[in-house]
Parts: sequence; structure tokens; C-alpha cells
Amino acid sequence: MDIAVLIALAVCFPIAFWCLKLLYFVWWRPKTVENELRQQGIYGRPYRFLFGNLKEMIEMNKIAKSKPMPLHHDYTPRLNPLFYELAATYKKLYLFWLGPIPRVTILDPKLIKEVLSNKSGEFRKPKISAFLKLFVTGLGTYDGEKWAKHRKILNPAFHMEKLKLMLGAFAHCTEDMISRWDKQTGSTGSCELDISQEFHSLTGDMLSKAAFGSNFEEGKLVFSLLREQCELIFTAKLAINVFPWLRFVPTKTNRRRLYIYYTVRNSLKGIIEKREKEVQSGKAHNDDLLGLLMKSNQEEQQGDMNSSKGMSTEDVIEECNSFYFAGQETTATLLTWTAIVLTMHPDWQEKARKEVREIIGKDEPKFDQLNQLKIVTMILNEVLRLYPSGSLVRETNKKTKLGEYTIPSGAQLLVPLQTIHRDTEAWGEDALIFNPERFSEGVSKAAKDLMYFPFGWGSRICLGMNFAMIQVKLVLAKILQYYSFELSPSYAHGPTMPALVLQPQYGAPIIVRKLS
Repeated sequence: MDIAVLIALAVCFPIAFWCLKLLYFVWWRPKTVENELRQQGIYGRPYRFLFGNLKEMIEMNKIAKSKPMPLHHDYTPRLNPLFYELAATYKKLYLFWLGPIPRVTILDPKLIKEVLSNKSGEFRKPKISAFLKLFVTGLGTYDGEKWAKHRKILNPAFHMEKLKLMLGAFAHCTEDMISRWDKQTGSTGSCELDISQEFHSLTGDMLSKAAFGSNFEEGKLVFSLLREQCELIFTAKLAINVFPWLRFVPTKTNRRRLYIYYTVRNSLKGIIEKREKEVQSGKAHNDDLLGLLMKSNQEEQQGDMNSSKGMSTEDVIEECNSFYFAGQETTATLLTWTAIVLTMHPDWQEKARKEVREIIGKDEPKFDQLNQLKIVTMILNEVLRLYPSGSLVRETNKKTKLGEYTIPSGAQLLVPLQTIHRDTEAWGEDALIFNPERFSEGVSKAAKDLMYFPFGWGSRICLGMNFAMIQVKLVLAKILQYYSFELSPSYAHGPTMPALVLQPQYGAPIIVRKLS
């Protein structure tokens, strides 16, 4: 055989192999999976070559978000109109294609509990992509032994007694914000603020102090860069899901993402190394999250030569990264929606203010007093029900039974919080109405089947739940002591989810008025 023919065959066979493999991944396998699910009664929009249902979802989202919506809490048709349409058609179970990846969306309470209890360990968190790792990893993205190890080491840092020690730092940051408001209100006694920006700045300060203590300013820089990284990552996420190789193209945006990634890691590594030297010289700071984490990690490794028992420096960096999203972004968003909702329902704002005055007066809020704020807690629970962030996603790595269904390997299972938190079967006919009274006897009696997941579930309940709630109650109490607030005429209602948290699309302009 001619040597040229051999060379041609040597080149063509690998190319043909990879082409067939690609065709299997983007066409044959999705259509096979689609057929398997249809035979079981799981329907949805048909799979489209390469993009799945992404194109139609993007187009529908673009139209829905092209203008504000009326001032009410039923924003799910606007948030994702395709999902809303599918849920209305198929009720408790439907199929959606994220590129060539099948997503089975579950609205049935029994199936949701089966997925989230995960007793057999078959419903795992999806593997985080190399692209998303540029933003954040940490405890929230782990499963199995690594999750258990990190949870054990992190647990002491979020113990209630440790959180009490951070209350003073939280109060100081809040007082700084209110002092700024005092200057801005001036002689008129009122001013307009974008409350979302105010709360992002506040929670960034609070978390920088709580997480890094004396390295406060360095922490602020890290959080500022991570917020930018969050926006850069999620504006491109849909395209990268379909074309993963796009992240390697040296565009200006891709170069900026890498620059932020390495700058943040180097900054955090410097803070951690500085803290290690302080520990060695006897100047340890064990009253902030980083100090408590390092102390717990040291105790885990003590007396054991196997370093795998503790966290590596890289692990600590990842957990510091996750402080940003879990600690700042979600807390700022909860405060923002709480303020917006209380302007929409001034009667509940006044009830909360009356409670704060009765329990705390004009004094500095104490830890035990914050836990006595029953009406404030009811309000926060109801805001978390109506304006939760994100959805819960799990993945199968083999054919898995779910109720009467068999879910194929590699399929994702989605629990959309905004939808299940509005299910009239679970919450009653007033599910779309703001009604904190539903939580008057606590969370466990608020809904049938307890379809409520603002901070997680079961043994996986969010480690930072108490941390976030203490911050939010403190900030809300101090604002209610000194200010009333109402929506600005320029406010436009438009809940949207550009990343993992629910944001007001047009900002949150609010008029604050100083109380006499």
C-alpha cells in the first residue's frame, strides 16, 4: 500500500472516530434518552441539535425581561417563561434540554423528598465545570467524604457562641451605613438610595471583618473582585455549556476572568500565610472565620502525620472564596428583597418596627433580643419563600430509580424553588400572597409536605444559616429603629436571575425617611 495512503488513513481514522463520538454525544444519545423518558411519560420540548432548548429559552427570556412587570409577587412567568409553560402543561414532571444534557424538572413532593434525602447516595451534586471553578468551589459544591471532612472542620467557626462574638463587628458596620444615610438625608430628613448597592457594600464590610478580622481591607478587595467575577462567569455560562472550548479563546473577557482568578487566589494565599506566621509567633486571631477555620483545621491534623485529615492551603483558599457567595451575595439579596417587600406592605413594616421598639427600644440590639423578634422572623421566612435564590440540582451517574421512573445516567434533576414555594397544594390558595402569618407557628407547620428549602434540607442544611439570619435581623432592627422606607417612583419591578441569586433587574431605588 502506498505510504501516502497509509498516512491519510492514519490521519482520517482518528478524525472519523472523534466525529462519531461527537455525533453520539450531541445527537444519538440525547434522542435515545428522550425516547426512554417519553416511554415513561416524562415529556417536554423536543431536543434540538447541539443547543437543546437553550435557544428558545434565551429568546423567551429576552422578551419577558424587556419590560418591568406589575408590582406583585407572581414573577415566575417572567423569570423563566419556558419553565412556566412546561410546568403548566406537564404539572409535576417535565423534561428540558440544557444543550445535550437532559434536565428532569421535579415538582412532585414525594419525588423531591426522595432526591434530596439521597439515602442511597445516587443523586449527587453535578460536577462543577472547569469554567465555574474560576468563580467558586468549597463546601457547597462537594459530596461524599470531602464534604464530610470540610463540614466537620468548618462547623466550629459557625457555632452559635462564636457568632455572638461577631455581633459587635456587624453592629459597627451597620452604624457606619446609617451614619452615611444621616448625612445624605440632611435637613430634609429623607433621600433616595439604591438599597441593593447599600446592602452589598454593607454585607461586604461585615463579611470582610467577620472572615478576615485585621485583614479587613484586603478582604474587601477580594470580595469586590469576586463580585465582578460572578458577573463575568454567568453572563457567558449558557454559551460555555454548549461550547466548552470557548473558555480557551483569549478574548478580553476571558483574560479578565483569569486575571481575577489568579489575583484573588494570590491575595487569599497571602492573607492565609500571614495568619500562619501570626499563629507561629503566638499572635493568633481566633475570633474571625479564618482564624477559627485554621484553628479547627490544625486540631484536626494534630497528632496525625496524614495531612489528608485536614484541609490543604488550596482547600482553605476555596472555602474563603465560598464565604463570598454564601456569606455576602445571598445575605445582601435577602436584605434587598425584604426592604422592597416591606415597602409593598407598609402594614407589616409598621408591625416589625413596633416589635423592635417593644423588645429593643433605641438601644443596641443584643443577641438574645434578636432571637425574640418573632414578627421579624416571620417576615424573613416569608420573603425567603417568595424570593428564594437559585434551584437545587442533582445528577445521576448511572441508571437510577426515582419513584416509578428510571432516570438515565448523566441526567440532571432540577427542583425549582420559586415554583415549589408557590405550589397551592402545599401552601394554600394564598400561595402568591405575602402572608407572614403562615409562619406564626414556625416553619414546620407553615406548609403541607414542608416544601420549603431556603437554606437547604435535612443533614445538608446550610452551615451559614444562623450566620446570615443574625446579620439580617440585626441590620433590619437597626434600620427600623431610625428609618421608615418606601418605594421610589422610579422603582421598576423586575425580579431576574443573572447568576445564582435573584436580583432586581432595574435596581432597588428606595426613599428612606428619618424617624423623629
